Amino acid sequence: MKYLIGFFVILLSTINAFSQGPVSLNYRAQKIADNTYELHITASIQDGWHLYSQFSDDKGGVPASINFTKNPLVIFEGKVKEVGKLKSNFEELFGVTVKYFEDKVDFVQIIKLKGKVKTNIAGTISYMVCNDKECMPPTTKKFSIPIQ
Repeated sequence: MKYLIGFFVILLSTINAFSQGPVSLNYRAQKIADNTYELHITASIQDGWHLYSQFSDDKGGVPASINFTKNPLVIFEGKVKEVGKLKSNFEELFGVTVKYFEDKVDFVQIIKLKGKVKTNIAGTISYMVCNDKECMPPTTKKFSIPIQ
């Protein structure tokens, strides 16, 4: 019986560790001009792990992607930019050169509001992280960023 209890304690702590994952995300909007904002989605990555760039070869790990929900009050300017220390490496596991970030990456999208309005920018971010021994399954998270 005590072995069974010990097994469940280990199982639950493992599930909890996986649910938190090696990446934490932070979302914010920064006003840069009248009706113009930068949306920031910042991924903080645990030591030993790396998150694949949205510009990485898709034959390797799953590249990051950000999809915004259509909003009639907003104009999206350009594409999502990555701010961080981009690394490139040939990964034998996949047989291709991949691009990735360690420690932190900030995904930045510029938007313009159609007038003086308050709204939320909603969407999803998908990404995959690996370390030297394993890869986590691709993860998709929803977000909503208030624009005041």
